[in-house]
Amino acid sequence: MKVKTMDGSEIELKQEILDSLKIRLKGPVLTSGDVGFDESRTVWNGMIDRKPAIVVRCLGTADVIACVQFARDHGLLLCIKGGGHNIAGLSTADGAIMLDMSLMRGVWVDPHRRVAHAQAGCLITDVDRETQLHGLATVLGFVSLTGIAGLTLGGGFGYLTRRWGWTTDNVISMDIVTIDGQLVHASINENADLFWGLRGGGGNFGVVTAIDYMLYPVGPEVVGGIVAWPASEAPKVLDLYRTLARQAPAELTLVAMMRYAPPAPWLPKDIHGKPIVALLACYSGKSEEGEKIVAPIKALGNPVGDILVRRPYTQLQSLLDATQPKGRRYYWKSEYLMNIEPELCNKVIAHAARIPSPHSAVILFQIEGALNNLNKEHSPVGNRDAHFVLNIAGSWEQAGDDKQNIDWVRGTWDDLKSFSTGGNYINFQTADEDQGRIGAALGKGLQQLSVVKAKWDPHNMFRMNRNIKPV
Repeated sequence: MKVKTMDGSEIELKQEILDSLKIRLKGPVLTSGDVGFDESRTVWNGMIDRKPAIVVRCLGTADVIACVQFARDHGLLLCIKGGGHNIAGLSTADGAIMLDMSLMRGVWVDPHRRVAHAQAGCLITDVDRETQLHGLATVLGFVSLTGIAGLTLGGGFGYLTRRWGWTTDNVISMDIVTIDGQLVHASINENADLFWGLRGGGGNFGVVTAIDYMLYPVGPEVVGGIVAWPASEAPKVLDLYRTLARQAPAELTLVAMMRYAPPAPWLPKDIHGKPIVALLACYSGKSEEGEKIVAPIKALGNPVGDILVRRPYTQLQSLLDATQPKGRRYYWKSEYLMNIEPELCNKVIAHAARIPSPHSAVILFQIEGALNNLNKEHSPVGNRDAHFVLNIAGSWEQAGDDKQNIDWVRGTWDDLKSFSTGGNYINFQTADEDQGRIGAALGKGLQQLSVVKAKWDPHNMFRMNRNIKPV
């Protein structure tokens, strides 16, 4: 069997060497042709189609340790897959050993301490379901099938960010297997430099096996959902978005998007496939107050669809899942914004009118609030001046349409990035982003991350990520 080494060359891995790994593991070891191999190796973005040499489906931390030691001792390329939802496909590599963490999905909730302990293979839905049993939640993303590990290590934001900051601002500690095959606990009081680096520095320092999150009273009912209008009403809808965003209490998060109407049951069939503008809202405080605050959205103009209602928080968290199916082709560009300016809105409307795919969108996500109140050096995710995320989200079906869709995303981005704070969200970076974009995402923290990297991974074994070179 041909296996790729860390320096990019290939070696022949003898069967007896592979067998020596298998006997150390509880989880299955899969190679090409085995049942489950293709399911494990594939990731969310259909543009990424790589074939690892070996997939290990880890059942626990001991399996992770054995794999890290094996890859280190033989100098083999290693990649780590949690939810596999990263748009750049960083969790997979040709010829590598892939650690598939998706069987490690345990969640333990301590409702008295308000802490959730979650294994690194969990998806957002796993954590939300368990914490909501106690009327609690932490800050996670807004597509429930996203893996928590990659989300958190890159910063993370969602409907609760305005109240409690980046996802990583709400991490108490992490367990991580380092290059020497040791299980290390990282927190503010233990291995503090590593803990700092993990909160935005990605998977550069080892394999995270578990994360402890702070929890807050949320739900089980929130006021949330979407109101949509014909794209012709976009100027007044985006103007309302700007006004409400300036006035919104921290309990309210607003998202504006322009796209073609999906074939959703809550939209009339004669609207399907036609351009729309929509506002998505989540009010996580008292529902009675939330209904009053979102009333201006529901009263605006002539909506073609309105599902902004009281609903379970877990339901809201999965509301956008159908727009992000596994296997579709995705290419995004993102920027952080300080303000939503009228000129930006005009340009968004103009570029949305030229969207080449029925699945693509231009999205403005409100995040202003708690994250702005922490010091810039609090964690490497930084960007404490960001108030909104602009995401130009290209999505389409056929490989033959790649150029047309990528050109639209890049052209829109080129026209809109002048409104940026200069920062961007590292989890939304595509495979073609250069080192400068990593620097723009991490800012001044990048230099210190290189120091942390040199201490915990001096040989850059953990390189299948937005890579930070050791000093």
